[in-house]
Amino acid sequence: MEIILKEDVIGLGYKNDIVNVKAGYGRNYLIPQGKGVIASESAKKVLAEELKQKAVKLAKIKADAEALAEKLNAVSLSFNAKASSTGVIYGSIGSLQIADELQKLGFDIDRKIIAVKDVKAAGEYVAVVKLHKEVAAQVPFTVTVEMDKPETPAEETPAEKKPRKARKEETPAEEEAPVVEETLAEEEAEAPAEEEKTEE
Repeated sequence: MEIILKEDVIGLGYKNDIVNVKAGYGRNYLIPQGKGVIASESAKKVLAEELKQKAVKLAKIKADAEALAEKLNAVSLSFNAKASSTGVIYGSIGSLQIADELQKLGFDIDRKIIAVKDVKAAGEYVAVVKLHKEVAAQVPFTVTVEMDKPETPAEETPAEKKPRKARKEETPAEEEAPVVEETLAEEEAEAPAEEEKTEE
């Protein structure tokens, strides 16, 4: 008997295929399990119409993918990344960065369909955008790097060092000043006492 498969069956066929099977296998397994239906004339007509509509949709999807691929093939991207003194980029340039740059140019591309290895150095590369199982676009991109300059500690100039030395010399002088004043005060306090003894 003829059966129209409603899903893929290993060793028998794929969805929408018309296959010949033994009556017992078809009636007792395929049809009850929902894996197929009897290929009557009306069922065949319905299947033919479905396949026709599906073919039109698939053709349009492929045509749209080809048109988009043509536009993407004319695009080239450039990235400027910061890198260490050894030339290795901080982070990397990958599918996410490619998708973001394409977004800025008006292309809404899912990063999941962009095939590119993570780039960690300056150079010229190519990202492959898989738009359809039969259509892919190639987007070239260039990576330039800006090297970080190693920081060197700033040395103090002689002009900066002199004020510090002067301040250190001033400190003892300020500390000694009160001692001199205290000594003068003590001498003045003792002077009247000596005058009183002289008068006696």
